Amino acid sequence: MAAVLDSVRAFFAPTTFAIDAENPSDVVARENLLDRVMGPDRRKKSSEKIRRNRVPAEGLALVARDRDGHVIGSVRLWNIEAGVNDEGTPIDALLLGPLAVAPHLGGKGIGSALMRAAILEAKKRGHGAVLLVGDAAYYERFGFFAEKARHLVMPGPFERSRFLALELTEGWLDGAAGMIVPSGRMLAGAPLRRAA
Repeated sequence: MAAVLDSVRAFFAPTTFAIDAENPSDVVARENLLDRVMGPDRRKKSSEKIRRNRVPAEGLALVARDRDGHVIGSVRLWNIEAGVNDEGTPIDALLLGPLAVAPHLGGKGIGSALMRAAILEAKKRGHGAVLLVGDAAYYERFGFFAEKARHLVMPGPFERSRFLALELTEGWLDGAAGMIVPSGRMLAGAPLRRAA
């Protein structure tokens, strides 16, 4: 009964939170949050292949903190090449994900606030486009649509209808076609792949 009452109180209580830059002391809390929200198979997703052993894009790892400073939400963006343009030049872009909010705080606007902050910061830093794999009904409110990603593919299985893009600079993804590949910095000490 106490758990039910706590859930009801959490639902009706105003949620005070702040969006902040992720810092090294947030790693354990962020990973625990992602495990709870995304489940044990989260590391098997195609997006994870792009993120593996990489560092998020500069200034684009954000967390939501409650009034006590605990991590209650997270979003990160990653440097990628979104295929190539008509001249064969790689197109720099960002891959967003994962976006996660503590389950007991869903529907409080925390995810939306994280998304808006991430998009604004990406634009301020001069990035031209953001791609993601997610629920179109949720992400369309932020300007993400499948149309601009229609000639791009992920490395591994993905649902075409969930592969979405947002141009921060109009026309950035015009003619974009090909495979999404990581282009961001490697984690220190990450294993290097050797050619066969």
